[in-house]
Amino acid sequence: MRIVIAKDYEDMSARAARIVAGQIYLKPNSVLGMATGSTPLMLYKELIRVHQEVGLDFTEVTTFNLDEYLGLPKEDEQSYNYYMFHHFFNQINIKKENIYIPDGMTKDIELECKSYDRQIQKKGGIDLQVLGIGNNGHIGFNEPDIKFEATTHKVKLDEETIQANSRFFNTMEEVPRFAISMGIKTIMHAKKILLLASGENKAEVIHQALFNGITPEVPASILQLHQDVTVIVEESAAKLLKPKLQDLQRTGI
Repeated sequence: MRIVIAKDYEDMSARAARIVAGQIYLKPNSVLGMATGSTPLMLYKELIRVHQEVGLDFTEVTTFNLDEYLGLPKEDEQSYNYYMFHHFFNQINIKKENIYIPDGMTKDIELECKSYDRQIQKKGGIDLQVLGIGNNGHIGFNEPDIKFEATTHKVKLDEETIQANSRFFNTMEEVPRFAISMGIKTIMHAKKILLLASGENKAEVIHQALFNGITPEVPASILQLHQDVTVIVEESAAKLLKPKLQDLQRTGI
């Protein structure tokens, strides 16, 4: 695991964009795992800039989103489908047929989940998975639990997640209570993982995820077992990491 402390949100996003762009330059037909929320917004803006100014080409790229709310149609402004097209896809030259996002309006959730995993396998798996981390340690919508959920599945969102997501909705009642999410096994099968954390409110959970034991109570802690993870942490989110990293440097680890 490689841990990078960025000076601010902009620096974190720029560093992340260089990694994603580098993946595409090295493998034009890369399969990317995409995240939503506030954390990757500037990453997407930077990738759009590189596309427009330098010619970063997305025509062969395939994307799979981590998750989607259940019960929100694609055109709903709070759906992750809308988020991805509004903030990213509409401004790059990716082919619509290469975009995969779980269907939040599916009538058969189990079939949708199995089909999503099959599509990922059919494309050869995810080359680079972008992740944020929730205040409770979730990655995707894999919430704290007594076990790790392996594959794409229906999730009942934790109250803490509902509270955190309520800032995007007019009322608490509008916030979805369920979602479809990639599972931990699906995420861990990605060849490379890029985890981003920004804001002082993430300091405690990112410390737990990287330096405490591996437990489904902090889902992101499973990333300690992955062979190729880069963690980019903005300065305020890294305040509890710095002493640990200094200790590791002193001991030569």
